[in-house]
Amino acid sequence: MSERRGVTPAQTVGPYLHIGLVWPDGRYVVPEGTPDGFWIRGQIFDGTGAPVVDALVESWQADPDGRFDHPDDPRGARPATVPGFRGFGRAETDAHGRYALHTLRPGPLPTPEGETEAPHLNLSVFGRGLLHRLVTRIYFPDEPANATDPVLRSVDPSRRDTLVARPSADGYQFDIRLQGEHETVFFAV
Repeated sequence: MSERRGVTPAQTVGPYLHIGLVWPDGRYVVPEGTPDGFWIRGQIFDGTGAPVVDALVESWQADPDGRFDHPDDPRGARPATVPGFRGFGRAETDAHGRYALHTLRPGPLPTPEGETEAPHLNLSVFGRGLLHRLVTRIYFPDEPANATDPVLRSVDPSRRDTLVARPSADGYQFDIRLQGEHETVFFAV
């Protein structure tokens, strides 16, 4: 008869992000010089307001037509019409907790219920001390469809601003607060 053993305890992510998960071109969802390309830059902060220097941000987004080149797109996978668009980005934080992604504005997305989601990026945050990735979204501040987006409408109105980027000189600023005052809204997925 075999001996029964307990469950192995969960392990946190890292501190190995910079060893195995960094891609030299990971921050480029589209190549630099792509027409209408812009940067999303931000910082990640812990619950005390200190920058998180060993985190990784992954983005996943639709193309400017609101399509995915993926079999899960209910309208069918279709390559993007923008050369070099890959829909996925990966950026590590630097010594000041800063990350940057070069991308394009995605198009709106239909939902299975017949509604429309406003243009947004899905983000996953990985870091030391996290047992699982944290998932959030970036919405654009000048987007009229934000008012009718079913996901954004489901968020407490007093916290929606934690999901909306701010304009910056070369694109948008989106800071992520893991805990504490003005904590970013994260989704259970």
